Amino acid sequence: NEYLNGKKIMVTGAAGSIGSELVRQILRFDPEELTMIDQAESALYDLETEICRLSIKNQSIKVSFHIRDISSKQRLEELFQIYTPHVVFHAAAYKHVPLMEQDPFNAVKVNVQGTMNTADLALKYLANQFVFISTDKAVNPTNVMGASKRLAEKYVQSLNAQQNTTRFVTTRFGNVLGSNGSVIPLFKKQIEMGGPVTVTHKDIIRYFMTIPEACQLVLEAGTMGKGGEIYVFEMGEPVRISDLAHRMIRLSGFEPNKDIQIEYN
Repeated sequence: NEYLNGKKIMVTGAAGSIGSELVRQILRFDPEELTMIDQAESALYDLETEICRLSIKNQSIKVSFHIRDISSKQRLEELFQIYTPHVVFHAAAYKHVPLMEQDPFNAVKVNVQGTMNTADLALKYLANQFVFISTDKAVNPTNVMGASKRLAEKYVQSLNAQQNTTRFVTTRFGNVLGSNGSVIPLFKKQIEMGGPVTVTHKDIIRYFMTIPEACQLVLEAGTMGKGGEIYVFEMGEPVRISDLAHRMIRLSGFEPNKDIQIEYN
C-alpha cells in the first residue's frame, strides 16, 4: 500500500493479459494517477471501457489511456514529460517465440530498443522505480525472443549500477495460464473445432501460474527490490503438456485419441 498509494504509476503494454491484470491490482491501492500505454487500439479501448466503469467507484484516481509504440522514444517522452511517474511497470513486449524467429528485427526493435527507451526515460524523469517484466526464456536463451529479453535485462541492470536515483528491478516468470497465446486457450479452441490437439513433444513439461498470481508477484517484487535484482518466481510443480491435453479433452466430455486426436509435431 505504501508502495502504490497516492503515487503516479505508468504501465506499458497495459492492454495485454499481464498488463491489464496489473492495472486492476494497482487500482486497488488508490494511486494518484495511472497512465496506461499500449499500441493495440482495440485492446486498449476494451481496457478503457472496463476501467472507466470500475473507476466510477473512486473518482479521485486520474486514469489516462495512450496509443504509443515504445520503440518511438520521442512519442514516449511526451508522456513522461506530462505524467512524470513515480513507478513504471514495463510489460510491453513481443513474446511469441515462432513469430519472433521469423521477424528478429521487430523482436529487437520492441523488446530491446523499446525497453531501453522506457528505462532511459524513467531515469531521466526521476522515477523512483522501474519494474521490468521479463521471461524465463531469457535464461541461456535458445531463441530470438529469449535473447532479446536477456539483452533488455542486461541493459536495465547496467542502468541500475550507474546511479542511485531510480531502482531498476527485473521479474521473470514462465507460462501464465490463460494469457494471450498460451497453450490453454489454444487447446480449448482445438477441442471446440473437433481436434486435433497439437503438442510439440510427448515429454515436454512446462511450469504454470495464473495471471493474478503472476501480477501479485510482480507487485511484491517491486516492493522488495532494492535495485539490480532479477526475481525468479517459484512456479510450483511442472506439468507435462501431453497430460494437460488429455485432461482438457476429458473435461470437455471427450475421449482422447478416440473422439479427439492428439498429434505430436
